Amino acid sequence: MTTMETLIGAPTNKRMNWDSISWNKVKSGVKRLQMRIAKAMREKRFGKVRALQRLLTHSFYGKCIAVKRVVQNQGSKCPGIDGIIWRTTRQKMQAILSIKRLGYKAQPLRRIYIPKKNGSLRPLSIPTMDDRAMQALYLLGLEPIVETIADKNSYGFRPKRSAADAIEQCCNCLWRKNSAKWIFEGDIKSFFDNVSFDWLENNVLMDKVVLRKFLQAGYMKDTVVTEITQGIPQGGIISPALALITLSGLEDALAKQFKGNRGKVHAIIYADDFVITGESKELLEEEVIPLVEKFLSERGLQLSKEKSHITNISQGFNFLGFHIRKYGERLKFLTKPVKNSVKTFLSDIKLVIESNFGAKTENLIRLLNPKITGWTNYYRHSSASSIFSYIDHRIYRMLNNWAQRRHNNKGSHWIYQKYFQRANSTRNWHFYAKINNNGRNVHLNLKLASDAKIKRHIKILADANPYDPKYFEYFRKREVSKKIALSKVLSTAGSNKAL
Repeated sequence: MTTMETLIGAPTNKRMNWDSISWNKVKSGVKRLQMRIAKAMREKRFGKVRALQRLLTHSFYGKCIAVKRVVQNQGSKCPGIDGIIWRTTRQKMQAILSIKRLGYKAQPLRRIYIPKKNGSLRPLSIPTMDDRAMQALYLLGLEPIVETIADKNSYGFRPKRSAADAIEQCCNCLWRKNSAKWIFEGDIKSFFDNVSFDWLENNVLMDKVVLRKFLQAGYMKDTVVTEITQGIPQGGIISPALALITLSGLEDALAKQFKGNRGKVHAIIYADDFVITGESKELLEEEVIPLVEKFLSERGLQLSKEKSHITNISQGFNFLGFHIRKYGERLKFLTKPVKNSVKTFLSDIKLVIESNFGAKTENLIRLLNPKITGWTNYYRHSSASSIFSYIDHRIYRMLNNWAQRRHNNKGSHWIYQKYFQRANSTRNWHFYAKINNNGRNVHLNLKLASDAKIKRHIKILADANPYDPKYFEYFRKREVSKKIALSKVLSTAGSNKAL
């Protein structure tokens, strides 16, 4: 059975279904076009960029990837205002064949609100499945452009980059004795709600008609449709890319103003959060902040006066859940988890334990292990050894109280023998459960936070671009090293299962 004529053609066999798609071939074809877009962008051949984008957004391969991204997305089971979700392979195939630019009209977004850490509510706008697929399709042509024009030290919403890279860049800019001593912590007031439509239409290199429809779709709440005239809807697949483009150029503007490392000014950006280092407080107040305000005002944005402030490195500052500071007379540079993050994590663990009073021990362990693993993996590149030990102690106390409530007529020695062990470890406790594994009795152990090995993160190269062939080998080696590190973590976790 032939599958398709060309990259831009439709399937040659109408009976073709979702399961018969050759996904490796589809991904390879889309990646080739994206690489060509990135190359044209580097060469500033904008006419060719547009032509290649049109080729990609009208291609069968591109539509396949777009629909697959939508149905595999974390919010794939959350419908828009039409209540439709693509579940069956027939629905997915029909979605591929129905995506068209001609006659396309974006439907209003379904507006819901999610709580923020400070108690306020964040508006979240949910597009329909059709609109998500359309956004995902045009995002394929926008991603290589974003990676080409984004600031070198911008790390949020980008493939192959993470918060750990941003924190490591903070270390690179601040750890030396002669490094900058002052930090401007910038916070943009209601970033996603205030971006100028006009600026986006003039500066985002994509189909202007489709972009306008994405931006002006409005939202529905309680059957009432509200039109919007500014901002990027939070919840759309293409929204992170638009946010990245909006803030792209801040680092270059600072570099142009402070040539030759004058003032030791460096910007580290993650999504809409950023910090800027400076040699003196006066430099940040008189030169850096006015430049940032001008940069933002062109995009319809402004700094939040309440949340933006200047801090000395000896006092420390919080960024992406880390507290970054130089300690003592010797100015020892350390990054640690912020206290609020530790407190929130332990509260979450306590809630899980208390709400599973009657659960099987093995089920409780399976609920706790992913939470402990995820939190410690995020902070294992910082100076968190003592905090990990503290977390182990607190969790032990919680579990001991949980066990005593279940067996209030038993002594502490009996409880310790039933729920805690010392097997294959120098530690004085391991919370465990006996389980049957293919006819064998094994111990399922609770993961200890202190089992996470503290290791310095290797930051991604600032210029690395996943759509540039000269970096393919670099990314391949980086992925291999990550897999090796992950296998070591898994082997350590596996060794906690004792016979």
